[in-house]
Amino acid sequence: MPESASLSRTRIAKLLEAGAITINGTVQTDPKAKIAEGAQIEITVEEAVDSHIEPENIPLDIIYEDDDLIVVNKPAGMVVHPAPGTPSGTLVNALLHHFAGKLSGVGGSKRPGVVHRIDKETSGLLVAAKSDAAHHGLAAQFAAHTAERAYLAVTQGAPEASDPRIRGVRGVSFETGGVLKITTQLARHKHDRQRQAVLFEHGRHAVTRAKTIERFGNPNCLALVECRLETGRTHQIRVHMAHVGHGLLGDPTYGGRRKLPAKALSEVGLEAAKTFTRQALHAALLGFEHPISGEMMRFEAELPDDMAQLLQNLRS
Repeated sequence: MPESASLSRTRIAKLLEAGAITINGTVQTDPKAKIAEGAQIEITVEEAVDSHIEPENIPLDIIYEDDDLIVVNKPAGMVVHPAPGTPSGTLVNALLHHFAGKLSGVGGSKRPGVVHRIDKETSGLLVAAKSDAAHHGLAAQFAAHTAERAYLAVTQGAPEASDPRIRGVRGVSFETGGVLKITTQLARHKHDRQRQAVLFEHGRHAVTRAKTIERFGNPNCLALVECRLETGRTHQIRVHMAHVGHGLLGDPTYGGRRKLPAKALSEVGLEAAKTFTRQALHAALLGFEHPISGEMMRFEAELPDDMAQLLQNLRS
């Protein structure tokens, strides 16, 4: 296939099913059919159709945009893609309104190409493609783990290389500079389909690196931690930090309810920690190679107001 066609294997399989591919003039629908040398293959690709998702006029914090892609700073509380429980009010609804006819189609539908997602209650950077070519180029980088992604999180306790307890946790190793490396498999929890679980057989390979940036309280009952993703699995940072005993502050699913010592923080800091209502996680850095121009791109987003205020109160 010519690269300019930007047809993925998945798209070609769908075109086969639809009878849009002929071999020597005969419609072919079998993806396992033998192809003889010299055969003439014709693929008919129809114009992209409008998405079934409704555009909505929702404000966007746009960090960068060109003809091929857009980088946005998603607020906490916004779902990325419509689902049965959240059919509207999502980032994709907002992007469809913003693009207003400027999409060339992704997978045959005029919709943005979302190649990675962040949780509803996680804030921060996300890139979406405007065309098949950009979508494939970005997706390939995320699949190959070459995209750079760094998050800032507030954890319960401070993960330290000197902690003998952490060194005894399966899947944990340490790298130069006190960087904690967590390597496991992740899969849906067998009893709760809304959760992910750490496994060491089966599941999907997952690697997170974490480094403590700042400590709060006495003893170190909370910490600001930078987490870098080598892979990008559902809830990966939240699950991995809980696995090593340092779940995220405010995380109702994996964070647990660790009681903060009454005198470990100031009254202001203690109240701020107790009342923080979402997982304290922000996608602060995103880097990738532009899928069309080849230029290396790197973006940073400051902490949202709620996390910035939390840190200010914890430092008081």
